[in-house]
Amino acid sequence: MATLTFLGAARTVTGSKYLLEVDRHRVLVDCGQFQGLKELRRRNWGPLPVHPSSITSVVLTHAHIDHSGLLPRLVASGFHGRIFCTAGTADLCSLVLPDAGRLQEEDARLANRHRFSRHTPALPLFTEADAFAALQHLEIVAFGQPVEVAPGLSAQFTHAGHLLGSAFVRMARTNGAGMRILFGGDLGRYSRPILPDPSPAPQAEVLLLESTYGNRVHPDEDDAARLERVLDTTLARGGRVIIPAFAVGRTEELLYWIRVLEQRGKVEVVPVYLDSPMAVEALGFYARHDQELDPEIRAGAGAADPYRPARFRAVASPRESKEVVASRDPAIVISASGMATGGRVLHHLASCLPDPRHTILFVGYQADGTRGRALVDGAKAVKIHGVTVTVAARIEKIDSMSAHADSKEILRWLGTFPSPPERTFLVHGEPVAQLALKDTIERTLGWNVHMPEHGETVEVAL
Repeated sequence: MATLTFLGAARTVTGSKYLLEVDRHRVLVDCGQFQGLKELRRRNWGPLPVHPSSITSVVLTHAHIDHSGLLPRLVASGFHGRIFCTAGTADLCSLVLPDAGRLQEEDARLANRHRFSRHTPALPLFTEADAFAALQHLEIVAFGQPVEVAPGLSAQFTHAGHLLGSAFVRMARTNGAGMRILFGGDLGRYSRPILPDPSPAPQAEVLLLESTYGNRVHPDEDDAARLERVLDTTLARGGRVIIPAFAVGRTEELLYWIRVLEQRGKVEVVPVYLDSPMAVEALGFYARHDQELDPEIRAGAGAADPYRPARFRAVASPRESKEVVASRDPAIVISASGMATGGRVLHHLASCLPDPRHTILFVGYQADGTRGRALVDGAKAVKIHGVTVTVAARIEKIDSMSAHADSKEILRWLGTFPSPPERTFLVHGEPVAQLALKDTIERTLGWNVHMPEHGETVEVAL
């Protein structure tokens, strides 16, 4: 028997981290940061139940911070094995991990300078140097190619359609004995631009299934039509549209839709600022991996044309970013982070939130305890860099742009299994969403579904 321990994303949407122990070897699947509520973020600072040096390898489903963001800390704490991932994931990690280290260091400097931390001195969770050290452990694996991640244990990556390089990972013994475990990662959407649909599921007896939108169905409304209304009304009153967006994945889709609306003559052509050096670099990676993109846009991907509105401007330096923040001309500003937890977008929010002319548009999931969630839920004021900022701007949200499958899409993907898994564990979701999805799956499919607790260990016949 093997054991599987849920060290993250158990009854929460962040901190994906699963420890598989088999034949005295330990494999960690994902190593993500907890985000949102303070009690969750505190877990980032705590030690793993096993020493990092005892972990044989890490297998990474994709590059989002809630799946990869603790790799630098893991390596700095003594992990010395290999980190297996796809080429797209490796490229994006080369952006997001050093950037996260820089942000950690900058946040610590700001906290110490302005004394808005309870800790003296405030320390970064990890540094940029830690991130670069972690990148040296990455080992690229092609989709569909089995790779031995521990003695006698094989892993295989399959397209998940969630993000460039994203995958679900099936693990099994190399000799073919025992059960097969499918780590679902994050499941992508069907019939979306940029990325193709998720691949059909490979056969597995144990499934870890994400449940972020397990209690919701994304609106059928045309993304372009909804975005058009938000842009039109804001620009007409001389305002700016500030879009906190994940630097990889969501940014490309936003730029794609803005370009489409311009070409259709549906929106005023105004400056479109991409104020995220990491997002700018990510555009190049999407062009490099155009074979992974939706066939409809492959032809233009090499020149980044699908993502370039007429008055597009990539904001490179902090000085240029300050100039954009200071300007009051109508514009569209896309800036990280997607949940407004850090990064340059905070300066845009501090500037625009008190002014009713402007709109703050959220286009992705907002985890409980994040600044983005507070704004979406109607907060009248938020704290930014220790200062209380009143909220007078309009707050809008477009759920249909999410990169996470909704409950109907999850069921559609589950229907691609050659035969039902014997055990399904719901992860990466808040309890309300998980309970709803558990009920739906049990009622419609008759599967055995369990919602693990944080730190719970189960035995699997691997």
